[in-house]
Amino acid sequence: MLRLFEYAVICQPKADKDGDVVEEGAVLVPVTAQLAKDEAQVNMIAARKIPEEYLDKLDRVQVVVRPF
Repeated sequence: MLRLFEYAVICQPKADKDGDVVEEGAVLVPVTAQLAKDEAQVNMIAARKIPEEYLDKLDRVQVVVRPF
């Protein structure tokens, strides 16, 4: 049985050693509804939506999933 989830993909801001923001955070994929069998499947679907230019910044990328 499929369940409804929502997910978003964000990039956290980058700060220097002093804590000053040197690169702003961003919403890479806005909140999206997704049918899936479980949260792991939604995470996989959302991870595939990460734009290519952020693949070298995965330490700052966060996939957020919640059941609806």
